Amino acid sequence: MAAASGGQAALEELAEAIHACRLCRDAPLGGPESRLPHEPRPVVVMSKRARILIAGQAPGLRVHESGLPFNDASGNRLRDWLSVTRDQFYDPDRFAIVPMGFCFPGYDARGSDLPPRPECAPTWRQQVIDAMPQIELVLVIGQYAQHWHMPDLVAKSMTETVRNWRVGMGQGTGPLRLALPHPSWRNSGWLKKNPWFEEELLPVLRQHVESLVV
Repeated sequence: MAAASGGQAALEELAEAIHACRLCRDAPLGGPESRLPHEPRPVVVMSKRARILIAGQAPGLRVHESGLPFNDASGNRLRDWLSVTRDQFYDPDRFAIVPMGFCFPGYDARGSDLPPRPECAPTWRQQVIDAMPQIELVLVIGQYAQHWHMPDLVAKSMTETVRNWRVGMGQGTGPLRLALPHPSWRNSGWLKKNPWFEEELLPVLRQHVESLVV
């Protein structure tokens, strides 16, 4: 029990350090002109008990405002993919949620979300992963997370990477890894063009999730 409580204390200390992080505002990698233009608000859920890690991209504006990850239409679709309730999804004993960038990165000239901030992953990500050795399944959402968590499985296109899902789910060591497209409404067309995702992948995903969130 002492070791467990010690691990929990270390995790809480790491979480406090992340929530206090202001690197993207005060020491941006691209120099002063690339600083985050608004107050950072790191959004991350870490856990010593969750067996599923959701590795996403970066918070959107709505998540930035609420401080709650996937608190938007994308989250609704993701929860449907997983076949879990909102209460289950936000239970840190069931899910850890760690995006590649902890803060809302802002918008580009076209009004789309910018990529995850480059300061986050080099500074924090390996520490966070090492602090949660109990994770058994990593749901890897989007290209930035896929290049970090499964560089050996990334293909020439997102479609091909996701289509090869059986490889990541069938490996013998470490947590299982499953690449997913982003659940954004922008990918609704992709879902229609790739019916195998809902017909073949989602039933297996839901079976694994059900076994791990009990």
